[in-house]
Amino acid sequence: MALYSAAASVLAGLQRREGALKTLVYKSRFQNVKQLYALVSETLRYSLVLDSIMAGAALLKAEKKLPPHLAKVLVYDLLFGKGLKCGGRWKVLVLKHRARLQAELARLKVRRKVSCNEDLLVPTDGMIQAPQVPRYVRVNTLKTCKDDVVDYFKRQGYSYLGRAARMEELSSLSGKQFLLDPHLPELLVFPPKTDFHENRLYVAGHIILQDKASCLPAFLLSPPSEAHVIDACAAPGNKTSHMAAILKNKGRIFAFDLDPNRLATMSTMLVQAGVSCCELANQDFLTIDPSDPKYNNVTYILLDPSCSGSGMVNRLPAEESAPSSERLRALAGFQRKALSHALRFPALQRLAYSTCSVQQEENEDVVWDVLQEHGTAFSSLLAEVDGGAERSQDGEGRGPLAARKKRRKKSQCVK
Repeated sequence: MALYSAAASVLAGLQRREGALKTLVYKSRFQNVKQLYALVSETLRYSLVLDSIMAGAALLKAEKKLPPHLAKVLVYDLLFGKGLKCGGRWKVLVLKHRARLQAELARLKVRRKVSCNEDLLVPTDGMIQAPQVPRYVRVNTLKTCKDDVVDYFKRQGYSYLGRAARMEELSSLSGKQFLLDPHLPELLVFPPKTDFHENRLYVAGHIILQDKASCLPAFLLSPPSEAHVIDACAAPGNKTSHMAAILKNKGRIFAFDLDPNRLATMSTMLVQAGVSCCELANQDFLTIDPSDPKYNNVTYILLDPSCSGSGMVNRLPAEESAPSSERLRALAGFQRKALSHALRFPALQRLAYSTCSVQQEENEDVVWDVLQEHGTAFSSLLAEVDGGAERSQDGEGRGPLAARKKRRKKSQCVK
């Protein structure tokens, strides 16, 4: 029952706009974060379908004491998930209506002229569905190598098609086919929704489930072995583990995050990934003194601050509304402070700034304002990763006016 209650609480928090999905999942303190995230994500994906089924079956009218968010989670698991494995008295209530719920599901399929559950998610009558993103898998070179992982999947019956020559090849993957990404040397690409959560390599930390846009900041920062690096807003840690792999566990990573729950989860993940060069701190990056001798040798900084997440193509229904102007101003204010603070570290040579936003206020405007504040000292050193694509700040396209003319790409990232 704890799983369903936690999922219902997250759904309620999303409706009240108390935070993004990942934030609320981490704050729930539910022990199995991945299980909770998966259940809430899938419930949200089927949200409109579940609303239709529950309304047709008059579930909430018949069971007035059944909380709506809890009802939705239970009905999802009954009809589309793994079946109700727990749930106590609420499970008993929902099972009383199983036949009616299943009949409504069947009627909905007939009306939509589909034969399988997934086809119910196809947009109809003006409904909008997020595009299907390939499943990206980063090979964790701290524990293995690309060739060994490719050989493993071949033995599991997968067909390896080699390095993709064009991005279009990624969208044509199906079944048990997979490719090597055309840009990142340790990134494998599988068809959308390929599930590796129970896979031996994932459980052992040999592979990391990390979208391509999330891999770009560390790849573009590219700190050399033995470098000292700061990860300013680090949790949940995929980018941190990627930097550790690039450093080959040499050098040092100082990773900061204010959320103790996210940091605790990150610590577990880094241990699983074999990271040994990272020092975690439950601390606000803005409170770090750049003149502290501890950071005298920090030459690389990765700054991936809180943002609106508007560029995430796999955003879920409860998160789709555009951020308000007030929220954008608040986020941009924090982002400017963090970026300006990062540029004050005396030995800094390169900084990668990344967001999962397509809002100009959080990207070009932030970078332009901070560069104006700091003069030309950093204009040839700063790289901005805007929605997953690097933009150099020392050449064409600087500033908000020029930036408006540039076509921005949406990010596919999962922090």
